[in-house]
Amino acid sequence: MNNILKKLSIGLLSASLFSAAAWSQAEEMDKTGWPNSIKIGTASQGGTYFVYGAGWAGLVQELLGVNSSAEVTGGPVQNMALVQTGDLEFGMTTMGPAYDGWTGESQLAPGMEMKDVRAMFPMYQTPFQAIALASSGIDSIAKLEGKKVGFGPRGGTTGSNVPRWLKSLGVNVKEQYGGASDLAGQLQDGLLDAFIFGAGIPISAFSQVEAQTAVNFFSFNDEQIGMLAEKYPTVSKFVVPAGTYKTLAADQNTVAMWNFVITNKEMSTSFVYEIMKAILDNNDRMMQVHKSSAETKPENWQYNNFLPFHAGAVKYFKEKGIEIPANLIPPEYNES
Repeated sequence: MNNILKKLSIGLLSASLFSAAAWSQAEEMDKTGWPNSIKIGTASQGGTYFVYGAGWAGLVQELLGVNSSAEVTGGPVQNMALVQTGDLEFGMTTMGPAYDGWTGESQLAPGMEMKDVRAMFPMYQTPFQAIALASSGIDSIAKLEGKKVGFGPRGGTTGSNVPRWLKSLGVNVKEQYGGASDLAGQLQDGLLDAFIFGAGIPISAFSQVEAQTAVNFFSFNDEQIGMLAEKYPTVSKFVVPAGTYKTLAADQNTVAMWNFVITNKEMSTSFVYEIMKAILDNNDRMMQVHKSSAETKPENWQYNNFLPFHAGAVKYFKEKGIEIPANLIPPEYNES
């Protein structure tokens, strides 16, 4: 018992010393223009976005001394708009919806170019997969022609992108939208022919269907992946490892989109810089939040090829020896 108490005391003491050191360091920072508190746009509660967002909000509050909280929102599409208008200080978005917002093609605000949004740090990739009942015989994208296909929520990353991708590939389907668990249930009941979704793998809704009946997992073939990557600048190749699902016997090629944290160009440069340090220099802490944080690393900045980085992010990357291309350096960035 004494050993247990001793270990507990040492653990508490270490945590206290770390916290005290963090607060002491925070007191020495340049806090010009820092907000008193921040809200981070995530998505629905319980999803990966919310868990990840709440995690890095907690790290910012601990290390920088600014009250931070995760805000439930409609997800990537809405977060772009909320950050553009300044209704949220920070947000999380997938690069597909980010590109749509940047170019004025957002489904939420058509015609409004969200040019005040700036990128911060890379989060992780969202791969896209498809599932159908084995009894349907559907095992490829081409076989979806004329079929009823689920895509998740209409304004979500999958719902706002994949239907367009299919049309680009000449595959016409009957679109169905809804929550992942609901669409999985419809697939099992025979009300859907297939379900395509983008999320961290394994996709829990897919695993639930697999546990109940025989299924086919499939995705875009190599030719289709090449066509999509050429047409859409936010799409990249991704490999789903064999064994991700019980019946996935071999690696499966597909496409994915990266997720990035965003803020408004007016946000304090020193504050964004310190957030970059807090998150990217403490990947071990982020890994305790969610395993997808394995991709939350400075070198993955390269998966943003259109959205200018915030001046504070540029400062951080340059200190890491990373040269950001001129088109991604915002006009408000000051080298000094």
